[in-house]
Amino acid sequence: MLCGLLVIVAVLAACAPPPPDAGFSQPPGGLERFRPGDVIRVRPWTFSQAPLTRNPVAGVRTLQVLYRSTDALGRPDAVTGTVLLPEAPWRGPGRRPLVSYAVGTHGLGDDCAPSRLFAQGIDYESGIVGELLAQGWAVAVTDMEGLGTPGVHTYNVGRSAGPAVLDMARAALRVPEAGLPADTPIGIMGYSQGGGSAAWAAALAPTYAPELRLAGVAAGGVPADPAAIARADDGGAWVGLVLLTSLGFDAAYPELHLDSYLNERGRSMTATSKDLCVESVAGIATLIGVAGTHTRDYVTSVSPLDAPAWQARLAENRLGREVPTAPILMQHGLFDTTVPFAQAQQLRSEWCAAGAKVTWQIRPLAEHVLGYVQTWGPAIAFLSDRFAGRPAPGNCADPFPIAW
Repeated sequence: MLCGLLVIVAVLAACAPPPPDAGFSQPPGGLERFRPGDVIRVRPWTFSQAPLTRNPVAGVRTLQVLYRSTDALGRPDAVTGTVLLPEAPWRGPGRRPLVSYAVGTHGLGDDCAPSRLFAQGIDYESGIVGELLAQGWAVAVTDMEGLGTPGVHTYNVGRSAGPAVLDMARAALRVPEAGLPADTPIGIMGYSQGGGSAAWAAALAPTYAPELRLAGVAAGGVPADPAAIARADDGGAWVGLVLLTSLGFDAAYPELHLDSYLNERGRSMTATSKDLCVESVAGIATLIGVAGTHTRDYVTSVSPLDAPAWQARLAENRLGREVPTAPILMQHGLFDTTVPFAQAQQLRSEWCAAGAKVTWQIRPLAEHVLGYVQTWGPAIAFLSDRFAGRPAPGNCADPFPIAW
């Protein structure tokens, strides 16, 4: 089902080139003068769900921003993103909420940036974003480090993704055109790569962005342990995501020197993958073409997964050390082998033991893709309850909470 949808989107994308950037995403010098979340540039933008016409969704004001964030090494960087604002007056209690939405896997190339795909009407998560807007909520969507901006996207590097998601919320609050006050209640939501990004944002928020009024976080299909996922996916149908993760870590941590481990096949694959988008014919063909291979097929002798420097960085990006203070909903498919169930269950156990307010829901008939379909409705309901001021129940006392 998902593959068929991506093929259709890929064909449409080939017929509809992205809008010109005109230098908007090029960071200025002296990023140190900006605070995390400061808006560097802003311009009117388009959020479309119509790939043939690119007509904007009615009743939504859309802005593209370039904002300052922080990379995995603690250095300032610049990231693009989208701020979406319902034009209808907010009729709920209190202030209009803002959801910082973290997207799932898009690829590594600049043309994969969600803001560019929104303008083309072909982003595969635009339907969920539309559902959030239908609640009357403002929505902010980061493109993440390296998608649309210089450099390679730091795919699945949590210590890059968490700040990007939090600073996207800050940027939305600081855009004068958005009219969102500083005490706006904020939710965070995402699935798969986006679930990991949302979980990292929740974990880092108490120290990185304590001023944000974080009401709740909904994280599904969470990749909590990149080393465990790499071992599980090696030789499987989604080994291509392991290869993308290796490129993401190499981009985040220059001392890892991925190229020094690669054979000719590996160098060819990385050269191709740095511009790969999953919503493209080439991207789909690449992921299918590498299915069933192993990381050893792309290296000379030692796998990066066995190198101490790589193991240290992978461990550094394993969720669990920092503990969220906002209530968090975690959902996972019991039969998920792409992002293995066990490593998410382990994160839930560690966060519960540390006193986090976790609501854990196991989808008993789902693998990874079906889990995506089954979890977004409960995620919206969870955030809606938090915005309404209803306390999060939490279920750390239940060892195996099934949610049908």
